[in-house]
Amino acid sequence: MSQTQEDFKRIISFAKEYGFIYPSSEIYDGLSAVYDYGPLGVELKNNLKQYWWQSMVRLNDNIVGIDSAIFMHPMIWKASGHVDAFNDPMLDNKDSKKRFRADVLIENHIEKVEDKITKEVDKAAKRFGETFDAAMYKETNPRVMEYQNEVTTLSKRLATAMSEGNMAELGKIIEDLQIADPDSGSRNWTEVRQFNLMFSTQLGNIAGQEEKLYLRPETAQGIFVNFLNVQKTTRQKIPFGIAQIGKAFRNEIVARQFIFRMREFEQMEMQFFIAPGTELDWFEKWKAQRMKWHLALGTPANKLKFKDHDNLAHYANAATDIQFEFPFGFKELEGIHSRTDFDLKSHQELSGKKLTYFDQEKNEAYVPYVVETSIGADRMFLAMLSNNLKEESVPDSKGEDSTRLVFKIHPALAPVKCAVLPLVKNKEELTSKAKTIYDKLKLQFQCQYDDKDAIGRRYRRQDAIGTPICITVDFETLDDNCVTVRDRDTLVQQRVPIEQLSAIIAEKTDMSKVLDQLV
Repeated sequence: MSQTQEDFKRIISFAKEYGFIYPSSEIYDGLSAVYDYGPLGVELKNNLKQYWWQSMVRLNDNIVGIDSAIFMHPMIWKASGHVDAFNDPMLDNKDSKKRFRADVLIENHIEKVEDKITKEVDKAAKRFGETFDAAMYKETNPRVMEYQNEVTTLSKRLATAMSEGNMAELGKIIEDLQIADPDSGSRNWTEVRQFNLMFSTQLGNIAGQEEKLYLRPETAQGIFVNFLNVQKTTRQKIPFGIAQIGKAFRNEIVARQFIFRMREFEQMEMQFFIAPGTELDWFEKWKAQRMKWHLALGTPANKLKFKDHDNLAHYANAATDIQFEFPFGFKELEGIHSRTDFDLKSHQELSGKKLTYFDQEKNEAYVPYVVETSIGADRMFLAMLSNNLKEESVPDSKGEDSTRLVFKIHPALAPVKCAVLPLVKNKEELTSKAKTIYDKLKLQFQCQYDDKDAIGRRYRRQDAIGTPICITVDFETLDDNCVTVRDRDTLVQQRVPIEQLSAIIAEKTDMSKVLDQLV
């Protein structure tokens, strides 16, 4: 097993052990690609959603929020193209009996070739030192040029096959590349076929009266059909945006990699309505702003990158992903798309209702264009686990090195903001004092009270779940009304008066300190 696979298994094990994420319906042997968020998981996820919401709605005077229904009129999905075109190309391995997405298998092969280019450039950089010109090396080295040509050729073949819906060509690419089942190594494949990803159900149950409904596969359409409602009631002028956080559902045939790809998931989306002709400028502005949002949390720049789409969706004239380096490689974390006027025009035509905006400055009416930013709350959650869960060597109480597991999440996002710990549990005067402090702090912050085990073990438990501040109540507290405050990251401990605790915790965990970087 590779180191990255071991790291990923460690994340999954950690998530369950500490109450972040549980397999859904586990006592009935679980339900594939469906997960439940535990006590700490729901706190962290709520904090992530709050960070996104405040950065979108609070910081932008021209962005407002809605919460649209999961069930919508079935014609909405006809207009959006989901009924006819929301498909994934799938194939089965006849030996392993596992199903895979054809485009993902090909993309993974392309990534391996790109990794070869990176390795060649890294080796050359070490060999030539400071005088090394990476760009020139890529343009002149025969091996790198060969790899790059392979990437370009395969990317074009894949994009063409996907845009044309050519399942036979996708199968031919897999055959030409001799792509094997990543688990079994078998190359015994079926033909590539299309699978629609929408879940369906019925409205009503009177015989002969059932009407087919869909569980929404995305939250964006609820925004589009409410475009005029929102614009009129809020009196917004273009450019303006509508934000939404909500559940979406996709019948993923291939759902792997923990919470990265699930059948029930949560999206954080914003549709920004603009004048036609300005969409590419706004596309670039939102690319920069969204990358800034990720970096503000302390995520290293080398863990994030833009990846432009080779195969544009039917509604887009520009699209890029912000990819994060998960333990299984760089994968999509957030999408930024220039959706043109496709959605509003489609709903206008099928519904017969005008969805135009009258621009008083231009004295004309038009169907607005849209730039979308869409990020999965679950993928963001997994990115935070992947980036911030660390094992490190720290001195123990005797000054000797020991290993601790620490979740170095940004304090503003930490599921628990502080822990109150009496030095020992069997001294009523200590526990009573500690509970009084806890009862006061919990009115402002998500806190824990813990008096089980030795103080060192309790510190380690709080480190593992990401608690930024531990407050220890000892015998001196009874005399001087001061406590020991321990910092998760620096391990520095200092005595502070109890009356200062609230201000110290607020300063450490205030969300506005992150939001201030986005203004």
